[in-house]
Amino acid sequence: MKAVGVGMFGGPEALQMYDLAEPHAGPGQVRIRVHAASVNPGDRYVRNGALGRIGGSPPYIPGMEAAGVIDEIGEATSSELRIGDRVMAATMPTVPGGGAYAQYLCLPADWVTRAPAGMSHAQAATLPMNGLTSRQALDLLGLSAGQTLAVTGSAGLIGGYVIQMAKADGLTVAVDAAPADEELVRSLGADLIVPRGSHFGRRVRQAVPNGVDGIVDTAGLISAAVAPAVRDGGSIATLLGDSLHSISAAEQRLRSLTLHAVYVPDYLGDPAKLTRLRLQAEAGELTPRIAQIFPAERARDAHLLMEASGARGRLVLEF
Repeated sequence: MKAVGVGMFGGPEALQMYDLAEPHAGPGQVRIRVHAASVNPGDRYVRNGALGRIGGSPPYIPGMEAAGVIDEIGEATSSELRIGDRVMAATMPTVPGGGAYAQYLCLPADWVTRAPAGMSHAQAATLPMNGLTSRQALDLLGLSAGQTLAVTGSAGLIGGYVIQMAKADGLTVAVDAAPADEELVRSLGADLIVPRGSHFGRRVRQAVPNGVDGIVDTAGLISAAVAPAVRDGGSIATLLGDSLHSISAAEQRLRSLTLHAVYVPDYLGDPAKLTRLRLQAEAGELTPRIAQIFPAERARDAHLLMEASGARGRLVLEF
């Protein structure tokens, strides 16, 4: 099979196309003939060696979400999935055979669900890991309908999913956005927009004097700069756990803040959460956004563009 990976860690130029032996579904697994794999910021950490040697021998294959068609079901696999089903899946490159940049992907059946009806493989490939990340962030905050949420990085794909999920949950949503992105985030459901910049917390607090009930920081801002937006007794969820260390223990106690680091592997293997993403996408509550599609052979170009940032949607590789 064709796969994109690295034999030696490095920048985008380290990515190579490999011919590897086809994997086959083992007990409890299904095999996906992958047609599309999204390019996520975390994929660089497989490529550049930040995760170290992630198991087995090189090449190391990045990729955390894919879409395609079931073409093999392993023995003793209990699942409603059938050969020929169009599916999407979240995965981790740190598990054996787990990287999604490959023509075939064998995963536990619980990591896979049917793709949303009417969506292309490329669109479906942006949902599983990004959607689970967004869902987990909101679940950690535990807000109720009628409460107020602030979101950083709202124009990014995860930020957009957080906005849409929050609106479906009945929350009022405040976001930051550059002028060029205001129309986009409004279309996703944002109720209040403040200028993008380093004073996010102060600007939100000016617009919401009592403070918001919770914050999802998808932009990886320093939490000490975000915290002023949230009321005393509120909570913050961030995709970059290290940023939470910028809030002192004394401030946490004084303001009764609850801090959460999103760790999406905790949600793998929960088919109900994947199914919920599919149903919300079919209902129009979640809108996949693709910035650009590349053939797998141009994975280097996709990583170069990903590292330049600014994409208002996901880059996708097609196999």
